[in-house]
Amino acid sequence: MKVFKFVGYSFNRMHKAFNPNKISRSKQIVSIYCYKMRIIAGSKRGMKLLSPKTGESRPITDRVKESLFSVLYKYDLPNGKMVADLFCGVGSLGLEALSRGAEFVTFVEKNLKIITILEKNVEKAGFAKESKVVRADAFKIGATVDPLRRIAASEQKYDLIFVDPPYSTTRETKEGSPLGGLLVILQEQLAPNGIAVVRTNRRTELLSTGHLTVEQYGRLQIIERRQWGTMAVTILQQKSR
Repeated sequence: MKVFKFVGYSFNRMHKAFNPNKISRSKQIVSIYCYKMRIIAGSKRGMKLLSPKTGESRPITDRVKESLFSVLYKYDLPNGKMVADLFCGVGSLGLEALSRGAEFVTFVEKNLKIITILEKNVEKAGFAKESKVVRADAFKIGATVDPLRRIAASEQKYDLIFVDPPYSTTRETKEGSPLGGLLVILQEQLAPNGIAVVRTNRRTELLSTGHLTVEQYGRLQIIERRQWGTMAVTILQQKSR
């Protein structure tokens, strides 16, 4: 990746001197990528991840990611497991899982521009054979590998599913809400005792009084809730029929 820089100018001088009509096209190109995140452990430890310079993604800090995976280790995750990363953005959580030994990760993202960056990160990490990128609305299909099917085949059940939708879509958790409906779908896509990790704003409480009861999320039951800064992570587990 090439990054073009103006050398020998202060910011103010560069701003005043800049005239797009007087410079070559190549020098007008400004990289749309930057490095906001990295893989923090495992086989690809330290690898920097490409991210958009715009606010289209919500980077998760190294400290929070390490804390989250420390919690997942209690459930023998993700080493050797099938994982899905929904609303995956540039793939921070799914790539971290692969670096830590996950068998396979399905990435689901609907933004084509973000997918372009995601695919670059997957290729850079060398995980193309251990992953699949699906362009789709995760609220509609959940974690299925085939975007035309609502429920994954039995051999495609997931041991771990990351759910990281935009905060604006998680304010409501009642039946019929996008998040509530997604959690109903996921109960058919998780393996027995599988785990779903839902990231929301800390003010959002899944299954809170006045919203849904445990039964309304089918077999998914909350087993842990953690808060880091302005975000919260709710961990739900698939219970036996």
